[in-house]
Amino acid sequence: MQPESEKEQNLQTDETKPTESNDTEELKKALAEEKSKCEMNLARWQRAQADFINFKRYTEQEKSDTCKFANANLLLNILPVIDDFQRALGAIPHSESKHKWVEGLKLIERKFQDTLQKQGVETIKSVGEEFDPKFMEAITCGKGKKDIVLMELEKGYKLYDKVIRPAKVIVGSGDEESNEETDKEE
Repeated sequence: MQPESEKEQNLQTDETKPTESNDTEELKKALAEEKSKCEMNLARWQRAQADFINFKRYTEQEKSDTCKFANANLLLNILPVIDDFQRALGAIPHSESKHKWVEGLKLIERKFQDTLQKQGVETIKSVGEEFDPKFMEAITCGKGKKDIVLMELEKGYKLYDKVIRPAKVIVGSGDEESNEETDKEE
């Protein structure tokens, strides 16, 4: 026969077994919950990190664009002055074009163009090109090939591929005079 103390020990061991298995299951559930919380927190942190990187990239791009186009208004105000200067050079009679002062004016005009180019300003090529409303403004139509620019009334300019002033042009209407008709009239 077993002594009393051994019987009590066996009873205590039998009673603790179900409690230990309950504790183990509870701990496993708690561990699973904590793992789930940890994974959710990791996912939130990763999203926040990605959002921050995107925000940083966006602000850097915005800052870059602001710097690029900061002078756009100033350049837009200078363009009419350059247009007038070019018209004045075009109005100089051919007999006067050999004078030193005319050469000096042409040099100034070239320097203006070089400075604009260094600032990212380019002229929009239009004469002989197909009419493109993104870069040109049609003022009127004339006899010539349909949708082909016949004449430029005012130069257009782009600043880093962004139009700051469209070219003002005359566009062909498709009423093209043939060479035969021109020859018969002569």
